[in-house]
Amino acid sequence: MNKADLATQIQSKVTGITKKQAEAIIQTLTSTIIEELKNDKEVTIAGFGTFLSRTRHARGGVNPRNPDERITIPAVKVAKFRTGKNLKDALKGK
Repeated sequence: MNKADLATQIQSKVTGITKKQAEAIIQTLTSTIIEELKNDKEVTIAGFGTFLSRTRHARGGVNPRNPDERITIPAVKVAKFRTGKNLKDALKGK
């Protein structure tokens, strides 16, 4: 399912909104989550899960083009997601 399909699903289940309004809601939600993660904050949606950002530490690696050469992979921020109880239960079939 892509963003357009998701907007169509939301529009069909919520009365009184257009597909364009549903797309705007999805865009606002994703941009808000991204901004909060960039500011090292967590976004928790009760029952669904928690989005959080973590720093992956710098580490050594091997250059794939020249396996004899060692390289340093810099530290980087990555997004993580912890599932909530309702989502876990739904996936388990409860």
